[in-house]
Amino acid sequence: MKKILICFLILFITSDCNKAGNTTGGNIIVTPPPPPPLPFFAKGADVSWLTEMESLGIKFYNSNGNQQDCMQILKSLGMNSIRFRVWVNPANGWNNTADVVAKAVRAKNLGLKILLDFHYSDSWADPGKQNKPAAWASEDITMLQTSVYDHTLTVLNTLKANGITPAWVQVGNETNDGMLWPEGRASVNMQNFALLVKAGYNAVKAVDASIKVVVHISNGYDNGLFRWIFDGLKTNGVSWDVVGMSMYPTAANWSTLNSQCLVNMNDMVTRYNKEVMICEVGMSWNDSTACNSFIADLIVKTRSVSGNKGLGVFYWEPEAYNNWQRYSLGAFDNSGKPTAALNAFN
Repeated sequence: MKKILICFLILFITSDCNKAGNTTGGNIIVTPPPPPPLPFFAKGADVSWLTEMESLGIKFYNSNGNQQDCMQILKSLGMNSIRFRVWVNPANGWNNTADVVAKAVRAKNLGLKILLDFHYSDSWADPGKQNKPAAWASEDITMLQTSVYDHTLTVLNTLKANGITPAWVQVGNETNDGMLWPEGRASVNMQNFALLVKAGYNAVKAVDASIKVVVHISNGYDNGLFRWIFDGLKTNGVSWDVVGMSMYPTAANWSTLNSQCLVNMNDMVTRYNKEVMICEVGMSWNDSTACNSFIADLIVKTRSVSGNKGLGVFYWEPEAYNNWQRYSLGAFDNSGKPTAALNAFN
């Protein structure tokens, strides 16, 4: 009887093991679990000029020469995200709230994530100019905080009413020396700049706490500049989620600057425990081969940032062609087709 019971147990165990996995030569082969999915990595473009260009009859063509929607072309090239700038009361209406909503609806319908870029100006804000909107011209720092909060809240709630919640929101554009000058100029009064960033941050989180707030600085290779700005914000109690960077190298120096940018990105992660994102890149449209190498390398470097905290890379206005607005750093050729530069996003 004991022998019968032992034989029965052996048969039972063998049968159970065969159910659990394949066997070869008596050895059980256990199938390993699939690797965890990689975190979402944004590959995108700022196409804020798009509706203005379309209004003038400008067309876009895919690599086969077939006319197609510009955002669809970019998606087919591997992009999964789109960036739009927001101006307060622009003279011609482009980049106001209604224009941003119209573009954002199109992006959402294509399944693209959205990065929203508040300039807090009626026109361009960048390292050389951070002009207050005309409607805010006489406001002091207390009133400006309210205006920043209300404007940010209104735009985001309007998007939300249209079923759109951006994944990321920039509080300011290339704020190397603060924003809303002179009151918010960082080199004059870092605390005032911090108060304005806080107002924008609080407005974003009031709409949806899951939206990541970006503070955006140009020259992503300049570690000293980034430490100065973000040390100043941290000292003044500012919260933010993402350190945003711009990169506009030449065909001759992109490799050196990319290496410096990687050092800076890792320093931002270590120093502030924040994520990083390349919000803008560009290179002359007729240096497309070098630009392809530059972007491909920068994507690899951004993906390699410690802790998987490199979030993505965005090309700035690639659809600009034929010297549109005298801008020559687009990535479409003079026939309206994407150049080889954009193949880096595949």
